[in-house]
Amino acid sequence: MSLTWSLIAGFLYTEVFIVLLLVLPLFSASKWNRFFKSRFLAAFARQAQIYFYLVLGVLVIFLLEAIREMRKYSNVEEETTLNLGMQHSMRLFRAQRNFYISGFAIFLSLVIRRLIILISQQASLIANSEASMRQAQSASDTARHLLAASGGKKKTDEETKVDEVKAALEDEVKKLKDELKRETKDKEALKSQAESLNREYDRLTEEFSKLQNKMSKAGGDKSD
Repeated sequence: MSLTWSLIAGFLYTEVFIVLLLVLPLFSASKWNRFFKSRFLAAFARQAQIYFYLVLGVLVIFLLEAIREMRKYSNVEEETTLNLGMQHSMRLFRAQRNFYISGFAIFLSLVIRRLIILISQQASLIANSEASMRQAQSASDTARHLLAASGGKKKTDEETKVDEVKAALEDEVKKLKDELKRETKDKEALKSQAESLNREYDRLTEEFSKLQNKMSKAGGDKSD
């Protein structure tokens, strides 16, 4: 393996190690987010997108070169000597190896970038959720203290509105229940009518069959 492809293979192994670190539950999303925003990566993060596309472009160039080598040695006709045939097979194997190395390196680069974005978003969502929970808890404590101070004797305007809305909703639920009962009764009536129609249809079918048999027998006797 040449020096260039040795470096690409080392880059691939490094990517595999980074993916394992990001995927395994070793650190929480908040810790990873603090690491991504640390001073150590602050200078690199400013130019991270440029570096990413630069590395991706280099890997794509080597991938295209490996594809060209594969097509070159795949279309070679059978040689007359065994030595030349072995050389072409070895070069084809190297081209295929280089293709897989560069292809997996490109794939893992995209995976690492996506994982970093998802981990940062998850950390932001966790922080926002914790802040919202603290605000809700603070508002609940404040409301509880205000109710305790007023002695709970008088209802506020908001509580009155809530009671009115609750009563309106209960009336609406009652109306819907009554309508559901009526629909159920209508459905049962239609079902009973359908059953009676089926029984009447079966009876008429049976009578028609008997009548048809009689007519066929009468026709047979008349022919005799």
